[in-house]
Amino acid sequence: MTERLTIALAQMNQIVGDLAGNAEAILRMRRAAGDADLLLVPELQLTGYPPEDLVLKPEFLARTAEQASRLVKLTAEPGPALIFGSIVVRDGQPYNAVIVADEGRELFVTLKRELPNYGTFDEKRVFASGPLPDLFEYEGVKIGVPICEDIWLEDVCQHLAGQGAELFLVPNGSPYELDKDHIRRTLVEERVRTTGRAMVYLNRVGGQDELAFDGSSFVVNPDGRLVVQMADWDECLLTTEWKRADDGRWTCLTREYHRLDDFPADIYHAMVVGLRDYVGRNGFPGVILGLSGGIDSALSAAVAVDALGPEKVWGVMLPSVYTGSTSVEDAKECARLLGCRHDVIPIVPAVEALAQMLEPQFTGQQPGLAEENIQARLRMVTLMGLSNKFGHMLLTTGNKSEMSVGYATLYGDMAGGYSVLKDAYKSTVFALSRWRNRHRPADALGPSGPVMPERVIDKPPSAELRPDQKDEDSLPPYDLLDAILVGLVDEEKGVAEVAAETGADVAVVAEMEKLVLRAEYKRRQAPPGVKIGRRNFGRDRRYPITNAFRTHRS
Repeated sequence: MTERLTIALAQMNQIVGDLAGNAEAILRMRRAAGDADLLLVPELQLTGYPPEDLVLKPEFLARTAEQASRLVKLTAEPGPALIFGSIVVRDGQPYNAVIVADEGRELFVTLKRELPNYGTFDEKRVFASGPLPDLFEYEGVKIGVPICEDIWLEDVCQHLAGQGAELFLVPNGSPYELDKDHIRRTLVEERVRTTGRAMVYLNRVGGQDELAFDGSSFVVNPDGRLVVQMADWDECLLTTEWKRADDGRWTCLTREYHRLDDFPADIYHAMVVGLRDYVGRNGFPGVILGLSGGIDSALSAAVAVDALGPEKVWGVMLPSVYTGSTSVEDAKECARLLGCRHDVIPIVPAVEALAQMLEPQFTGQQPGLAEENIQARLRMVTLMGLSNKFGHMLLTTGNKSEMSVGYATLYGDMAGGYSVLKDAYKSTVFALSRWRNRHRPADALGPSGPVMPERVIDKPPSAELRPDQKDEDSLPPYDLLDAILVGLVDEEKGVAEVAAETGADVAVVAEMEKLVLRAEYKRRQAPPGVKIGRRNFGRDRRYPITNAFRTHRS
């Protein structure tokens, strides 16, 4: 029976469905781990996470089994025993599983028992639930391997502790969201306290569609102390040293601590990671966006440049007769500060041409919303034309406040392939913009120093679709609006409760609730975007479009 262990922790990126590529990445980590005893990689690292309905395709399961078998055989090469996440089929049912292999042989398989089925998670749709798991024994050490959600409820850890587990190794696929670090840490500390066993929490990094994975893996010793905190957002391999203490409990001797991002740096990093992997893995040469001189497009451009590099970002100013000269100047200055391409293409000729086309039908009607939306849609047509011609993905620039109340034009500014601000309220956009003007993330590809003129942040927001238009002409001030929306959307509270908490008039909150519910059909047609909070539109919040329920009884 050994008294010491070396456990290598591989905080890795992934590509969903790239079975061979993911297998090769795991093998590279195993070679890099050298003479460690064990190598742990994240949940479903072989398939990528979340695989969603790929699990329902028999060919996907067959190829996963092929690559898993290949990985097992290749552990005949010198290196640590490999603990990797995959899919295992038993009696025709697919399971989220962990396989342990060494010396070319499969040593152990455990199946995930607790399947998350809330928020972004939909595992009960595709996986069967495993039984209470057994222990894996290595060199006489009894190791529990609960998989991600298995530690969020008490039964699996308590069962494994009751079976004699001396140590917990937990592979995870835990997406980023606000305050998630604190939630994870509190959970693990509680499991350590109730079981008396040390726990390794290993998470992945990288972007997958609307999800950004922040890594932030850590180790908590039996006494409840955090002794290892790995970096957020970066792939890394850390070999940890372990010793059986005098009281028989396994303790991590390694001490390593990386400071994690604070707000709003964590949000900004999630946006960069999500966009970087989405654009790169879907084969786009870069992104194009409407650079209007407003704060939303300025921040979107900054994120894009930091994620992809200035040479892959193309900003286009599309002025109309209502576009102010300061907006034209600010858009140009944003592009100069970022170092990205900048073109100006006036939409005035297109607006005039369409007005002439529609004159027989519009005669006698007062100009209004239809004319405003025509401008937004002509901008989209222009940007999509450039996108189709040159291959750049159109990046939309709308924020969560606008998407919540429907202040976005369907087939206009909503059109595009991805949105980094989709889950960011306007007040968050302001905070991010001020932060980025003062800070440059260490891994950013963009410049140091300000990335937008201060005037862009300070001036009143406007769509500039009619004379002297301001957002607050028809909406509450954004600090109040966002507080209302957090209550209605993120916290699912009723009108009366939100009004009492925010100090807003009940009639105002009721009107915002009506706008939120009425805009559901628009959001169904919006592009994907980075998840930030606990209730993003799309994966987390799924409302019926046709819906007569209101919390306010008028």
